[in-house]
Amino acid sequence: MSTEIKKEIALEIAHVLFIDIVGYSKLSINEQHAAVEELNQVVRASEQFQRAEAAGRLLKIATGDGMALVFYTSPEAPAQCGVEISRAGKDHPRLQLRMGIHSGPVSGVVDVNNRPNLAGAGLNMAQRVMDCGDAGHILLSKHVAEDLEEYEQWRPLLHDLGTCEVKHGGRVGVTNLYSDEVGNPQLPKKFVALKKHRTHVRWGEAAIGFLVLAAIVAAFIFLLRKPTRAVLNIAEKSIAVLPFENLSEDKANAYFAEGIQDEILTRLSKIADLKVISRTSTQHYKSAPENLPEIAKQLGVAHILEGSVQKSGDAVRVNVQLIKAANDSHLWADTFDRKLTDIFSVESEVAKAIADQLRAHITGQEEQILAAKPTDNPEAYDAYLRGLAYTLKAGYSPAYALAAQKYLREAVRLDPKFALAWALLSYADASGYIIGSLQPTVALREETREAAETALALQPNLGEAVLAKGYYHYACLKDYDTAVRYFEQARQLLPNSSRIPESLAYVTRRRGQWERSESYFNEAERLDPRNVTMLNEHAGSYIMLRRFAEALRKLDQVLNIVPDDVNTLVFKAAIAQAEGDLPRAAALLAPLHPGADDSPVLETQVYQTILERNPGPMIPRLKEVLAKPNPALGYLNGELRFWLGWAQEVVGDHAAAQESWKQARSELQPFLKEQPENFYLIGDLALTNMGSGDKAAALTLSERVMAALPIEKDAVTGPTPIEILARVAAQMGEPDRAIAALQRLLSIPYAGAFPAGPLTPALLRLDPMFDPLRNDPRFGKLAESAEPE
Repeated sequence: MSTEIKKEIALEIAHVLFIDIVGYSKLSINEQHAAVEELNQVVRASEQFQRAEAAGRLLKIATGDGMALVFYTSPEAPAQCGVEISRAGKDHPRLQLRMGIHSGPVSGVVDVNNRPNLAGAGLNMAQRVMDCGDAGHILLSKHVAEDLEEYEQWRPLLHDLGTCEVKHGGRVGVTNLYSDEVGNPQLPKKFVALKKHRTHVRWGEAAIGFLVLAAIVAAFIFLLRKPTRAVLNIAEKSIAVLPFENLSEDKANAYFAEGIQDEILTRLSKIADLKVISRTSTQHYKSAPENLPEIAKQLGVAHILEGSVQKSGDAVRVNVQLIKAANDSHLWADTFDRKLTDIFSVESEVAKAIADQLRAHITGQEEQILAAKPTDNPEAYDAYLRGLAYTLKAGYSPAYALAAQKYLREAVRLDPKFALAWALLSYADASGYIIGSLQPTVALREETREAAETALALQPNLGEAVLAKGYYHYACLKDYDTAVRYFEQARQLLPNSSRIPESLAYVTRRRGQWERSESYFNEAERLDPRNVTMLNEHAGSYIMLRRFAEALRKLDQVLNIVPDDVNTLVFKAAIAQAEGDLPRAAALLAPLHPGADDSPVLETQVYQTILERNPGPMIPRLKEVLAKPNPALGYLNGELRFWLGWAQEVVGDHAAAQESWKQARSELQPFLKEQPENFYLIGDLALTNMGSGDKAAALTLSERVMAALPIEKDAVTGPTPIEILARVAAQMGEPDRAIAALQRLLSIPYAGAFPAGPLTPALLRLDPMFDPLRNDPRFGKLAESAEPE
């Protein structure tokens, strides 16, 4: 890869052309070199390549048997480049190429060898699309094909092939690009095999059909009298609101389209007579997909709302259409032209019109809610929508949490009476406090409380405000009884909100009521079946319970929705580590290139190399991250330095390890003043003192964190301090205390002190921190005990 790539490039959308030399592995070494050189000549002769390179809008990545060209221009660029390469390839008959094109997110990274590289779903999907083809094929993802269909000159070249199965069992829509002069019109072998399989299936189904025909006829009258279960399960008064298309010339207005969609959905969700699917389940679909009946079936709804938003200055145009999914028929459509100051009337009118079309009963209170205008300040509303967009992004990134907090603070500064913004600020703060995407300071906890109480004082019957107050009691105070009272009160005001059962799932999990928590997760998933964050949390419960097979099934659900979701792949790698399958974990972690603010991913990779007893390659990466620490990460920078010290100790560089641990301690200690109850921070200090050989301080801190977080108060993270004590005692020559702690830990579910989750016998066998206990027969018995089923 060329050295002009900057070491850190922000995540952005790029247009990727992946090229592969077919049959490369069968060539001799000399033939391989010649083929690659020939490919380079053909590619560099492309006009599109030269134009993008001259403009500085192209990155090139060598892949051994081909290359990836990453254009930062338009979706047409890789397609045009592919056509030019295919045309030039006619003069190079020995050079058999296949190509795949996709538009998607990519970001700059630095790999473990300290080389600049690129990563992201955009690259991965382009390669998978290419892998569906044979020599001569130029294959496009469905996303790119839909973009090119907007240009008349491309339409004759686009030939839909349907879907192709790719990695993780996922399926991608593929289009073949060809004409008489370029491309390959033949059906790819993968699709030929699929077609044959379907033919065999159809013949088999026909044979079975003849055998059961009599039974079908006998049951026919009964079925006419009674609706099928599938029909019964889909309520007629049910709807999903798909992402609204941003038609504004300024593509930065995407947040505004997202916000309008969410506000309409929120108003609809407050009508108890309707079933409304949460936005987190619809956000992974396109604005106007073709397969509406299938999408409606996946979401369990009878109707779909599509729309678009165009914003220019203070003028806004909103188009909406209500569709009956079963027959793809349009029930109602309208266009609204409004000034920005009058946008709320559009949201109210749309919600009322949909309720009328679906014959939903609206109470007097619900009618008031539909007509409510949350703020008279358009600038405050704009800031609120920007903050809302960040809260809806999946993942646990501090960058997202801080951006949401920034815009929501601005919204309430501009309009101190904006109750909805106060409520969302409180909820975002509480979420960041408990999951660690924001520094859990006393000041943050106070802001969370004040924001919730301000929202409630302004609008006592605002469901979001009631939910926020409950979440404050859950996340910041661990006052579960009070939290549950607020959640149940919020349920009456937010009848379609998946956040209510989701929050109750978290509370009951912290109380150690695992079966009740499971029941609440299932209820939440019925309202929000494709919420990636919630599905990952549900899988997390199974991991804590060491029910790894069920966790993997839940994680595969996520990958079917969002292939290559980083958090999900890290969860799967952690399960492999917990089961002692280090090769499987390594295969899952190798393609990931986490940034500095993705510390859980980075720590999982470091822990993997420590379990393998070979962390040397990760040491330069950790040093690079720590050379320019991100202030937003707070104490997590010191935590990463602890991991650096441990990696150095495992490779035998004792002096470097001691220096890292000394520096980690000096970085962690100052945070205690503002975060006196942060047990993660106290645990990090205990382990850092352990590494430095300060037994008294390490044991004192271990006991302090155990006192601050008893299991009785938190069944999820309460046992984590016991694991810290077990590790400190093992290293500090206290085997009896270590063994007693380990015996208890292996008998209970919990989250785990390190990325792999709760300790397992396999982890005891692999983790070098427990090496001082290897000769103790009691430890041997624990390490060889039965793995969880």
